[in-house]
Amino acid sequence: MANALDPSWLEVLKDEFGKDYMINLKDFLQKEKAAGQVVYPKNSDIFNAFNTTNFDNVKVVILGQDPYHGANQAHGLSFSVQKGIATPRSLINIYKELKTDIPGFQIPAHGNLEEWAQQGVLLLNATLTVRAGNAGSHQKKGWEEFTDEVIKTISDKKEGIVFILWGAFAQSKAALIDEKKHFIIKSAHPSPFSAERGFFGSKPFSKTNAILEKEGKKTIDWQIH
Repeated sequence: MANALDPSWLEVLKDEFGKDYMINLKDFLQKEKAAGQVVYPKNSDIFNAFNTTNFDNVKVVILGQDPYHGANQAHGLSFSVQKGIATPRSLINIYKELKTDIPGFQIPAHGNLEEWAQQGVLLLNATLTVRAGNAGSHQKKGWEEFTDEVIKTISDKKEGIVFILWGAFAQSKAALIDEKKHFIIKSAHPSPFSAERGFFGSKPFSKTNAILEKEGKKTIDWQIH
């Protein structure tokens, strides 16, 4: 699996690929395929978040939990779907918040967030694969150990990163982040079940840009084209 990772990430994470949990995870994924299970995203997209946002360019981290489990949805970026796929409800709510938070934002006709990733927004899911139609099916198989290490590595080796943590699961990862060096923005999750309870009106996007500007970094153009 290491061969699929951008060299900038491999440099800081190379030790992980020889650890027992990663060997067991690779074995689990091979068994899933051998049993005829459909797994999302496709192999070439599993590390898409890292290969679109290299380590040196990370400015913002938006943490999700699980890839989408519907056909052709997941492509390795949290909250994002491939063009031509209906925009998921959580992302619809993210767009609604952007419309009220960022002046002039126009809600796009698709849900592909690669433009954010290309600007330094790491769209990281805690679990990087899922069985088709079975949400959470690849949790606790080893991915969380890997992505926890990703968060810790960013915290240890970088400074002034904005971590956007939506919902209780993402907020539990705050323990991995050095808040003396970094910035954490927390709110309710954009899911339809919780967006009304503190996500709407939380203004995470303008807050992020205000922090980046203060840190002397280029702000994010949140408009998706």
